[in-house]
Parts: sequence; structure tokens; C-alpha cells
Amino acid sequence: MARFPRRRSTVDTARGALTKAPVSKAPASRSTDLAQQAPAKPLPSTTRRLRRGGVANIVVMSVAAGIVGTLAIPAYALAPGSNGPQFGTSDETKLTHAQAQSVEVADDVIAAPVTKDNYAMTTGEELRAAEAEAARQAAEAAMASYAASYSGPSAEAIAAAPVYGSADPASVFSVAQQYLGVPYVYGGATPAGFDCSGLVKYVYAQFGIDLPHSSNAQGAAGTQISESEAVPGDLVVMSGHIGFYAGNGQILHAPYEGTVVRIQPIWTSDYWIVRI
Repeated sequence: MARFPRRRSTVDTARGALTKAPVSKAPASRSTDLAQQAPAKPLPSTTRRLRRGGVANIVVMSVAAGIVGTLAIPAYALAPGSNGPQFGTSDETKLTHAQAQSVEVADDVIAAPVTKDNYAMTTGEELRAAEAEAARQAAEAAMASYAASYSGPSAEAIAAAPVYGSADPASVFSVAQQYLGVPYVYGGATPAGFDCSGLVKYVYAQFGIDLPHSSNAQGAAGTQISESEAVPGDLVVMSGHIGFYAGNGQILHAPYEGTVVRIQPIWTSDYWIVRI
């Protein structure tokens, strides 16, 4: 049988069809020489793909730049009809940009009279002064009523003829409790009305001890002791105020205007205990 040489398929790029090309056997050295002599060329299909990819990238970048530029345009730049008369400068606006104006007024024109309401203003200092004056007048009225309502002996007279003997704290506190509910009266030192030091003075007067009518002086008249030693009947002294220690951190005293002699918790830590 006759032998035929083998044939391989090749692509005819011009016709796009398959053709058969004869394959011949040649020495290996000759094939190597032909490979070195023939320049390497890229495949046509690969070149076309690369070329199409570059063009597509340019087109995409151009479209994106156009979109960004459109979004960056101010809205008023796209307003249709912005050159119409409704967008023009008004007469009022033109006048505001004009130079100084002058107006002629007839001689018979007169200026309208201008008046303002009268009012009075009270300062904080005047308010405080008025409050102090009202308090002074109230104290005077209370003192007048106090003087008219009491006809008994004064604290000084009682101290000269004492009612009780030893002024131990328990006895003193027992007498002080008799005056719970007596109204506060500034300057008062009788059962018709007490202030803080007036109450202390009147109670101790009944034991023959004539104390001054002053919280500071009364505090200096005794001996200061520790709080742990305090018992009911000792004196609770603080700046500008005084009363009787009532036990359990409480004080029996005449507080201030509008109140009565009462027992209440001591409201401050700035105090000391004195025993007469």
C-alpha cells in the first residue's frame, strides 16, 4: 500500500475557513533555522482585543468626567429662562445702589411730636432697703404688742430673787421647756415673746444667774466642753445665735421672726457646746 504524508489544519484568517496544509518532514536543523529567521508576530485576534479594551477605557472615562462636570454646575446655571424680565433688577434694588439722595420738604411741614411713657424703676438696693424697713416696722409693732401684753417682772428682777436653786443642766432644760410655743419677738426677754438670747437670759434668771442679752456674751460666760460631754440644758452656741442643747443633736431655741420657741435638729456643724 502507498503511504501518504500527514496533513494538519490551519486557519485561513482571510477567509475564516479551515484549510489543509501539507506537513513535510525536514531535518531538525533546517526547522531551527527557519524559526530563527521568521519574525514573531502577535496573533490578530489578541491585537484586536487589546485595541478594543483601550478604546473602551477612554470612552468610559470621558462619560464619567462629563457626569461629574454636570453635577458640579450650580442649579441656577441650569434654570431655564433666567434671562427673563422677572429675573431683572427691581426699581427698589436700583435705588439702593444709587448715590446719596436729597429730598425737598415744604416749609409748612412740621415734625410730629414724640412722647414716651413715664415709668419708674426700682433698683435691687432699693428693694432690699424697703424689705429691711418693712421688717423693722414689723419688729416695732411686735415689740409694742409684747410690751403691752406683759406686766410681770423683768429678767433682771427675777435674777435678784431667784425661783430655783442649783442651775444644773437638767433643771435648766426642764424650765426652758415651759416656754415652747412662745412667739419670737426681736429684743424680747419675757414670756410675752423671746428672741434667742432673751430666752436663755430669762431661763437662767430664774436660777439667780443674770446673763447679758447677747448670744456672743452668753457663749463667753460659760466653759466650752466637747460635744460628747453635752447633755440637755447645756448651751449650743454658734455665730449670732444660741439655744439649749436638747439631746440627740437637737436644739431648743427661739429661731427667728414668724416662728415660736421650738425643738429641732441642729442644722450646721459650725457650733460649740458651753456649760454655765
